[in-house]
Formats: sequence, structure tokens, C-alpha cells
Amino acid sequence: MKRLIIAFLAGFIAFSAAPAMAQISVNVNLGAQPEWGPTGYNRADYYYLPDIETYYYVPKRQFIYRENDKWLFMSALPSRYRGYDLNNGYKVVINSPRPYQYFSSHKVKYAKYKGYNGKQSIIRNSNDSRYSKGNSGKSHSKGKNGHSGGKGKH
Repeated sequence: MKRLIIAFLAGFIAFSAAPAMAQISVNVNLGAQPEWGPTGYNRADYYYLPDIETYYYVPKRQFIYRENDKWLFMSALPSRYRGYDLNNGYKVVINSPRPYQYFSSHKVKYAKYKGYNGKQSIIRNSNDSRYSKGNSGKSHSKGKNGHSGGKGKH
């Protein structure tokens, strides 16, 4: 009887702790999304930016783009995208590891979103409580075009 009670209590504790851990995970990811990110997602690992054929890795705040047949992981976009506005460009949320390995497919699949400037709601303009100032974290964008100044390699 004693073993049954202990097993029941252990199961109850494990079961009741799981939802709290899941909630924490969601809040941590929400906090990592930049203010220029699209609304409506509780989780976003990567964004694909069809206009400039670039990825953004949300957890590490890095842009991933091709240069000389190599994928670079940088904290800012290259100068060739100086005029690109992260606030207005369309973002496709991708929640699978290393999506840049499927770039050829993504380039074709998401080409229809090129030029969708301003047609997607972003976190900065949202009234959703999930994206309140306490949850959305700091924006990674600086100034009008959404570029940040620093550089960093993966």
C-alpha cells in the first residue's frame, strides 16, 4: 500500500509539473522574437525573408545569408540590403532545424510573398498581450530600416 501511495504521488508531481515547464518555454521564446517579427506565433525559431532570400535565427538574433557559396551567420544584414525594411518585409516562420539547407525549395515555395511590403502584422504594432513590452524583449532593429549595427559570426 505504501508503494502505491508513493508511486501515485510521484506520478501526480511529475504530471502537474509538466504544464508549468511548457508555459515557461513559450514565454522564453516569445521574449526572443524581435519587434519586427510577425504576430500570431507562440514559437518562432527562424524567419525566412523572401525579398532578400535570407533567414533570421530568432534565439541567437542572427541573420543567415549566402555569400560566395557559404552561409554566413551575422548579427546584421550586409550592406547590399541597406535599403531593406525589416518592418515591412514579409516573414515566413519556420520551426525546423537549419532551414537554410532547404533554401532551393524555400526560394520557390515562398517567392509569392516577395513584394508583400506592409501586408503582414508585426509585433511592434500588436495589442496582443503576448507581445506586451515585458514579453517582447528589445527590438533588434535600429532606426527606420530595421538594421542593427554590430556584426558577429556563428
